[in-house]
Amino acid sequence: MSATPQRHLEIELRVNGTPVRRLVGVRQHLADFLRDELELTGTHLGCEHGVCGACSVLVNGDVVRGCLMLAVQAQGAAVETIEGLSESGALTELQDAFYRRNAAQCGFCTSGMLLTALQLLRRERVPSRAEIREYISGNFCRCTGYHAIVDAIAAAFDTRKAKTR
Repeated sequence: MSATPQRHLEIELRVNGTPVRRLVGVRQHLADFLRDELELTGTHLGCEHGVCGACSVLVNGDVVRGCLMLAVQAQGAAVETIEGLSESGALTELQDAFYRRNAAQCGFCTSGMLLTALQLLRRERVPSRAEIREYISGNFCRCTGYHAIVDAIAAAFDTRKAKTR
């Protein structure tokens, strides 16, 4: 007699610093869990193939595609979303720069762009414009705002550098 496959598992994780314990479907993606179960809708679903970057979140400090990661894979992890990082002030320099440089445009890609840029901003070395373009190349902007986005990320680096002087 074969065992019936489990359809749900209980997971425990931290989302934006808050402990979360939920019963989730074993095939539910992390992005769907965040949006549907926790109502954190800043994580967008675009291509659902891991190509566009709109579903990006930080898991244990690394950018991951929420549409490719299952919620059960986040067991024990620290997940940070655009909402949590905005509330904590971690994105202030980037958000200000995106606003000043008109880099948000329609806004659909912005959360993924900001999280990717934050990971880049956390590095010590200031990247060249070409390196910024390469780093965000996994995030699609359908409004073709890449020039403004690169300007904004470079400006955030300049702001950070000026603060450390």
